[in-house]
Amino acid sequence: MKSLKLLLLFITASITFSSCVIQDNMINNFEDVDNIPFSLSEYISSYDLWYVDYHRTDGSGDVPFLSRAFTISFINGNMYANNNIVDIGKTGNGLGILVGNYGTNGTILETKHDIDGYHTFEVFQLTENEIRIDDLNENVSYFLIGYQKNTFDYDKLFYDNIEYFLQEYVAWERIDEEGGYENPFDNEHFLQFTPEDDVTFYSSHDSFGTNIDYIKWDFVGGYNIADISGNNDLKILTLNYDSGDTEKFKLSVINDQTISLFHLSSETTYTFYGKGFLELLKSKNKNTIKSAVRNNNRKRTKIKRKMVDL
Repeated sequence: MKSLKLLLLFITASITFSSCVIQDNMINNFEDVDNIPFSLSEYISSYDLWYVDYHRTDGSGDVPFLSRAFTISFINGNMYANNNIVDIGKTGNGLGILVGNYGTNGTILETKHDIDGYHTFEVFQLTENEIRIDDLNENVSYFLIGYQKNTFDYDKLFYDNIEYFLQEYVAWERIDEEGGYENPFDNEHFLQFTPEDDVTFYSSHDSFGTNIDYIKWDFVGGYNIADISGNNDLKILTLNYDSGDTEKFKLSVINDQTISLFHLSSETTYTFYGKGFLELLKSKNKNTIKSAVRNNNRKRTKIKRKMVDL
């Protein structure tokens, strides 16, 4: 602290240093920028993507478009977001969908979202590529980490948020069954994972090929996902039926529309295919399937997973 004060006094006795807030038209917190002045607008657009580190969100308020976004981008006055896990890294050439526009005024970021309207934030720089933005009308702060597209780990984001991937289809239909021995789960032809209480699932015995709008969901329960020690691309999925039954699987992702569930007790491998993609909308679109209404208000939560050994 003494060296910082001496440095500031050396520059000018009239300047006081209050915080690491991005100064009006200047960022001067880090030696590697050599104190070269540039605007907030130039700074936030210098990164292709800002990952919304939702687990660090602080405060009781809420900004809906940030609570449902995995990444936000600020490019030439346009604001983009990756709201879906499916096709992340591909949609919008990696930026996601256009969701609104923005402007800056000194240290203030002003946004206009297509659905959520106007929000104003004060921007604080924490590290060279990390900022905190405080909504000036809501009691909430979000933490954003800046990346370039060619260095951003889309796969890590995918597996870190896999709960949301399961929710992005109206239904998962079983398309294959291999190995193992006969067990009650053989009768489960469809699964559905919803944002209800973050952990609700449904299952159905309806015939294969049933139209997803007419599936009768026979059973309901809660689900959870655990990490596996030493394996970032494999998870443990546990289905806890309200009837008292429990089924456990090794969950692996084959592609953006196909998952594999290895049933731990019967050693049967089930393959499920996603049907009815639920895009989190950038605008009100009458042509979007009515089922998408289910996920329109989906928001991220602070996920805490158990770590298990296999």
